[in-house]
Amino acid sequence: MEIKLINIDGVTICEVSANGTVVNNLNDALDLIGNVSYQGSRKLVVRTEHLAIEFFDLKTKLAGEILQKFSNYDMQLAIVGENSHFNSTALKSFIVECNRGNRILFEESREVALEALAKC
Repeated sequence: MEIKLINIDGVTICEVSANGTVVNNLNDALDLIGNVSYQGSRKLVVRTEHLAIEFFDLKTKLAGEILQKFSNYDMQLAIVGENSHFNSTALKSFIVECNRGNRILFEESREVALEALAKC
């Protein structure tokens, strides 16, 4: 896994560059939060494939635990990827609620995600 630094108008955003799953559990998320903080950023972009499939099954509570840590550590997270293939009504509602704020964002394109993080 590599963390790329992107600077947009003086705002530093970290982006995970990896093949496959990077966050399988809460400890992986905490390690990632630490790495991003070490880079001097409070903003992170990950792709959906970087997250364990259990993240998208709200019954596992993995998403809630991970996103709570991002909130506790005052970090913004943009999750980039196609979400329409998930059939869960609860997950779709969750994504809509997240996108109403500016802490956790679900975006279909990297460019939109970067632009959104740079603005907030």
